[in-house]
Amino acid sequence: MEPQRHMVDTDLLDLGNRKLHQPNRVSVARKGMIATGHYAATEAGVEILDAGGNAFDAAVAAAFALGVCEPAASGLGGQTMLLIRDAASGKTLALDGSSRAPNRATPELLTKVQRRRGHTATTVPSTPAVLDYVRQRFGRLELARILEPAIRLAENGCQVSMLQHALTRREARKLREGSAGPLFLRDGTRPHPLGATLQQPVLAETLRRLARRGVDDFYTGQIARQIDDDMTRNGGLIRLDDLAQIPRPIERRPVTCRFANQRIFTFPVPAAGRTLVEMLNIHQALPERLRDIETPRGAVALAETIRRAFLDRQDRPFDPNYFPQVTEDRMLSDEYAALVARQIRRRLRSGGETTHLSAMDAEGNVVGLTQSIERVYGAHAACPELGFLYNNYMSAFEYQDISHPYYLRPNAVPWASVAPTIVFRGRKPWAVLGSPGSERITSSLLQVLIRLQFSAPFAAVEAPRLHCSLTGKVSLEATRMRSDIRAALEAKGYEVDQRDPYSFYLGCVALVTREGSDFVGVADPRRDGSAGGVG
Repeated sequence: MEPQRHMVDTDLLDLGNRKLHQPNRVSVARKGMIATGHYAATEAGVEILDAGGNAFDAAVAAAFALGVCEPAASGLGGQTMLLIRDAASGKTLALDGSSRAPNRATPELLTKVQRRRGHTATTVPSTPAVLDYVRQRFGRLELARILEPAIRLAENGCQVSMLQHALTRREARKLREGSAGPLFLRDGTRPHPLGATLQQPVLAETLRRLARRGVDDFYTGQIARQIDDDMTRNGGLIRLDDLAQIPRPIERRPVTCRFANQRIFTFPVPAAGRTLVEMLNIHQALPERLRDIETPRGAVALAETIRRAFLDRQDRPFDPNYFPQVTEDRMLSDEYAALVARQIRRRLRSGGETTHLSAMDAEGNVVGLTQSIERVYGAHAACPELGFLYNNYMSAFEYQDISHPYYLRPNAVPWASVAPTIVFRGRKPWAVLGSPGSERITSSLLQVLIRLQFSAPFAAVEAPRLHCSLTGKVSLEATRMRSDIRAALEAKGYEVDQRDPYSFYLGCVALVTREGSDFVGVADPRRDGSAGGVG
């Protein structure tokens, strides 16, 4: 089931005596820009930019705010990954903020249900540690100032959007059965009405404590003890010794490729950047007639490109600490991409919940930040005294193959699908983008990067998308595409899954570009995002 999404022309929709906010999807500014998955988080980032913060401060403030206004997608109980360009050093870095399996976690302890829901489904949250690391290392404002917008949002409340209402209705039974129901359901039983205000006073107090005591309180102080007590009461695996191993991010080298006379930097393992690089390499190795993704042949080639790259990722997993020792990674090579492109060409002849934000500032700092609690509403579990959802990243480990690098072991990191990406033109960063959407992340980014060669930023983000699964199922916004594309896919043996226009399922790209002296921010119309800037 997918939440229904509809485009509207008016600024506000009438809902009795309530008005539903419609966010601004495109913005232009001179001094800095941020685009996020929710307009309230964008406003938080703009506030911090206007207060003298840089792109890192704005991104951290918006990330904390997203945990309040998009509780189904991210929060203090999740994990955060960033791809950044630090203007001071001139370095482009991947900050691997993977969460970690508890020290007491072993595969035989958990059933399939226990990996997905409840306190047993939770890895050690990294988001507070990662965001504070970024603020201290690259930002300029104090934590208390950066947390002010998120605290206000939690205290005063956020409006329940169409998307949030639909997701909460979909997950209401699981929320009622878990410990998170009282926090996110009206009277603990029903979704809040569309357009109502969702207040989170318990979360506001937790954020205030972080502002007063610092993020270490989450891992070694009172908040850590409250998490330990809650886990003990509810059969969870996280204990004080897990939290005390504070999961600060590891700085890693991005993976990179050339594409359309640009240099692409994206996120290395354990994330999915090398899958995106392989897709880009295959696409540009195709003959010109197959590179037009608006045509039936081009759409089929696109679907096959996505599927082949995902098959390769499934077959060739790497541990992030082992990966640098590999002298040649086949997925990243132009020669391998050319081979796959030839195979796709022959095949066509033969008939055969997560959130993202992007930010830039006038100093040249760039931030692509993707964070998640894994599935929608994570583990559907929360500590009633703290107010945030636990993640369910225990579902993202391998449980059968003991030799697999992502096999569940104590303190192991889960597989991730994120791919925040920075595009350079010459020596200067031109664009930063990313998306939520699990395995649809890289396919969404691929299509936006292709279209940015010939389309304006908003047109590239707004355009219809498709995704091809490992099994050959193609999900697509069919009513927004040429009518003969579906027939062409079915003729080549693909199973077609028709999605709604502006489908929530097919990602939500947040894009910022720099055009001369102007920043252009774009938020995907598929969710509740907006773009905003200063100057």
